[in-house]
Amino acid sequence: MMNILKESLWKQFGASIDMLKNAIILWPEESWDTNTKFFFNAWHCLVFLDYYLTIPAEHFSLPLPFTIVESDKVPEGAIDDIIPDNIYSKKELLHYLQLSREKCRQVIWGLTEEKLAERWIEVDGDRNYAVLELLLYNMRHVQHHAAQLNMLLRGEINDAPRWVSRAAD
Repeated sequence: MMNILKESLWKQFGASIDMLKNAIILWPEESWDTNTKFFFNAWHCLVFLDYYLTIPAEHFSLPLPFTIVESDKVPEGAIDDIIPDNIYSKKELLHYLQLSREKCRQVIWGLTEEKLAERWIEVDGDRNYAVLELLLYNMRHVQHHAAQLNMLLRGEINDAPRWVSRAAD
């Protein structure tokens, strides 16, 4: 039963990550630095994809430099107070996405019944989930932002990536 659960979870979570990747790839290079709403959305999604895969949460370390700002100082288009120190290139975000995709695969394939039931508790205590629920929450979060990016793509170039039904690997 565990193998079916792990395979199914990976195929669907991996597909969500692949949809995010496809949206980032399709965003026009000439709009990368000018329409920062897309960048900030992708950045936010990648940071939290990585964060929610860090078990326990206190071991999280963001690989790209960032600053936490006061809520009244959040730049236009930013989603939260974790602000990148610059507008990272598409290549840098795709590299971060690939690292997180592999981290996700390792977390899922390393699951045991005991690990599924472990608690993931956020440092500030706002979230307290069983690891299985956290993985589902994280997958939904990725899919939510991939959909937002696809909506921005429709507005910018009248196109969006196709649906990914399962991760290919």
